[in-house]
Parts: sequence; C-alpha cells; structure tokens
Amino acid sequence: MWTEYSRPLLLASVACLGACAQPEAPERFDVLLLGGTVYSGANTEPVIADVGINGDRIAAVGELGEHDAALIRDVRGLAVAPGFIDIHSHAVRGDPDDGIFRWPDAENVIRQGVTTVIGGPDGGPPLPVGETLDRLEENPAAVNFGTFVGQGSIRGLVVGEDDRPPTEAELQRMRDEVEQAMQQGAFGLSSGLIYPPGRFATTEEVIELAKVAGQYGGIYISHMRQEGLEVLQSVAETIRIGEEGGLPTQITHHKIIGAPMWGRSFDTLALVDEGRARGVDVSIDQYPYTASSTTLTIMFPGWSLDGGREALLARLANPAERARIKESILYSIEVDRGGNDPANIMLSDCVHDATVNGLDLSELLERQGRVVSNDTAAELLMELVEGSNCRAIFHAINAEDVDRIMRHPVTMIGSDGGIEAPTERVPHPRNYGTFARVLGHYVRERAVLPLHTAVHKAARLPADRLGLVDRGRIETGAIADIAVFDPATVIDTATFEDPHQYAQGLHHVFVAGRAALLDGEMTGARPGRVLRSSDYR
Repeated sequence: MWTEYSRPLLLASVACLGACAQPEAPERFDVLLLGGTVYSGANTEPVIADVGINGDRIAAVGELGEHDAALIRDVRGLAVAPGFIDIHSHAVRGDPDDGIFRWPDAENVIRQGVTTVIGGPDGGPPLPVGETLDRLEENPAAVNFGTFVGQGSIRGLVVGEDDRPPTEAELQRMRDEVEQAMQQGAFGLSSGLIYPPGRFATTEEVIELAKVAGQYGGIYISHMRQEGLEVLQSVAETIRIGEEGGLPTQITHHKIIGAPMWGRSFDTLALVDEGRARGVDVSIDQYPYTASSTTLTIMFPGWSLDGGREALLARLANPAERARIKESILYSIEVDRGGNDPANIMLSDCVHDATVNGLDLSELLERQGRVVSNDTAAELLMELVEGSNCRAIFHAINAEDVDRIMRHPVTMIGSDGGIEAPTERVPHPRNYGTFARVLGHYVRERAVLPLHTAVHKAARLPADRLGLVDRGRIETGAIADIAVFDPATVIDTATFEDPHQYAQGLHHVFVAGRAALLDGEMTGARPGRVLRSSDYR
C-alpha cells in the first residue's frame, strides 16, 4: 500500500459511470475525504486520491485539496473503499419485530463497513416482498436493503408443509407469486433446499420458478440440499437450475461440511469452472469461519419433517419412529455437522430455555448428569427440538477448504448473519465480524488475499451480480456508499464464546453521502434506502 502523502491529478484517469468525460469539480463539496488510499472496487491496485461527495453521489475523485466542504476529513494512511454489500443477510427475520426493524441503526454491520444488506436468503423470507420493502421505506434504517423472494416461502404458502408434488394449478400459482415478487423489486429467487418445505420440491419444480425470476433479470441463489456427503450432487443441481432456468446461479455460503468430505472443495470448484466454461453464469459467496449455524432440525431426516412441526412432534412421541429419527441424527453427528463430537454443537438460541444458550451438547449433558456420548447427544438433540427447535453452531468445516473457496475468482463475501445487538442469544460471530475478519485475519495476518481483491469480493462483485451499477465502486457518479478503515488495525473481535463484540478499525462509513459512522462513533443517522431490482432493469 502507498504510504506517502501524494495526490496526483486523477480526475481524468479514475473510472466513472456512463460516459467518462469528467465534469469540472465544484468549488464546494458536502464531504471531502483527503489523501486516502482509494480502492475503486475493481480488483486493481489502489491510488492515493481525494474523494468529494455532493448529495448522495461521488462528485469527484482526484486532487481536490484546494476545494472547500461542509465536512472535511484527512484520511491519509486509511483505505477508502466502496461500502460493502452483504449478499446473504438475515436482516429481516421471521419475527417482524426482530433484526433490522428492532435495531435500525444496524451498528454490528455498519462497524464492519457494510452499507447494503440483501435479505431473503435460504428460501424463507416473509411474503409478500412488497410489504417488507414498503415498511422499510416508511421507517428507514442506517443501511440499504434489498431482498430475494423465497422458494420455500412460496411453496409453504401454496402447497403447505407436506412432501408432495404441486398440482399444475399450484405450480402456476407459485410462478405467479415469483412474478409478483419480481415486479415488487426482488433481486431473484432464493432457495433453502435442505429446509422444509422447500426441500420437498424437485429440481424440475425449482427450475420452473427460476425461469420466472430470470425473465425479470433476477438471479437464483441457493442453500443447497446438502453440504456434506452429497455436496457434489448439490453443486451440480445448483448449476443445473441456473443452466436450465436461463439465469445466473449462485452457491450461497459455500462450505464443505464433515471430515469425510474435507478437501473436496477441489471438486466443487472444478464443477463451478466446468459450468462457467460451457456458458453457465455460476458464482459463489462465503463467510470466513470454520463453523456453520442453523436450527437443530437440520440434523433430522427429511421424512420426519413432512407435515410440519406438529407432525414431527407426533413422530417423536412414537417409540419406533423416534428410534429411526435418532439413528439418522446419530449418523449426522458422526459424519456431518456434528463433527463426531457433541462438543462441536453449541446452542445459540433456545427460546424455551435461554439458560442453555452458549453451552455445547457435551456441557449440557454434563450439567444434567448424563454420560457424554454421541448417542446421548442424539437423544438430547431430540429433546431440545421438542422444546423449541433451538438454533445452534456446528464446528465441522476445514480451514483449508475455507481458504481455497475464498481465493476462487467468482467467490464474494456474504455473512449469513443479520442485524444483531447484545441479547440473551449467543449467535455466530459472523453477525459482528465477517467483513472485518476477511480484511484483518485473511488479508493482513495470513495473506490469503491481497486487500484490493478482498474489497472487490466484498463490494464490486456482489454489486455487479445484483445489477447495482451505481454501487460497490468509488467512481464519479456512483452512489456515495463508502467505508474508510485502517488496514493496519481492522479486525473482528467477536468470538464464539463472546459474539456480541463490534469490529474494530472502521473510522467512517457513509451511506448515500451521509455519515452513519464518523470518527469511529455512530451518528444515529439512518440514510439507508430500499433497493428494488425494478429500479435497475
């Protein structure tokens, strides 16, 4: 990185939106950032330059020190980057009063440099999409928000929670629901084919819905059916849906679960490369951790989830069916998300008993005076699901696979987290640390990526994926979503044991030209905007 304070005239050379005839810089700006190391977002080395903001746009990039501004900050030695775009965010949850609606200041993501969150992943966002967007327009947050529409939500609405194919009339209604969501501004179709009721759909059924999203310029983004023993088949299915659906397709939070499959990222990435070589527009996003997080029912066999929670509870009450379910869970503990050790499964949010949050299954078994084994862990897991289907953290990912996936040129960064603040929950640290962890641990400490590539993966790559042509870049005319951080100190501080800790090293964060974070302090401003795909078509 350049360290000397040198600001050559760059107005004619820095990339710009539209025609590149540079306008003359105005005499006075709203904001001037002087002498920063500017990362354009385009996977290229940075330049030393000033950045001027007027209104919600970047007005000039170059030598601007002779100009005045209402707000001036000397950012020499700091990185000036496009605001990061979290393409996989649970900012909007099933509870309409949680997430971004509960904490609209979004401090946990602002302090990572995130200025845009894209919700609706894993097939399960609330319907209709338009109501969520309208609500956020009426009560803006500190960050921008866009969303996908969920295949699982639509299937649940139309078909219910049963494992059966839709009738032709039901399939048409599902197509209509996708069309309505795309017209309301969804950026594409998400699926969670490991979760009910989405998991009950065939590949062909998902393709039919993906075709509709593709007609509106949307993408398909999928939590695949399997990330462990059947991960190769699942990657192939995701690619097939994009290929036959006629739209870009994305493997979301790509990982390799379970020791028997560690190292197979060589093969999954080869499938991605083969798909791209034959013209399929396939990409990846990833969070930088060796543990995943979801509900405990991910360990249950699919047949046991047919019909919804009440049907599952009835099966657990039947001794013969309970034994079958336990056998499947035991297998999953041994070779899949359980990592063959009850200590690898940590409870993060048990609604029926918050006192167990933060304990792993071995610790809870010991507290209960029970023998610690995979067998007793399987029994305990069923009991916890009978209580409330807790969320948990699963340590079963290999660090080398994380590195390999991160380095792939079409991998972007996505947290799979949401908007959080300190509560009785003990969530995955990705909620607080994803983007800062990439910049600090993976760039500075381990050199897995150069900084300009990490910025590209966190900003320009997801912006281009979503068609956000005026975001994810430091260019004249772009929306002034900007993160200013210290490359020497930026780091995540959230841990699995103590996740409610904010990232460090961010100095300023601007959203549409307004400071949400200034001099390391939250301003209370909520300049975030609702992003609709229909505005970019």
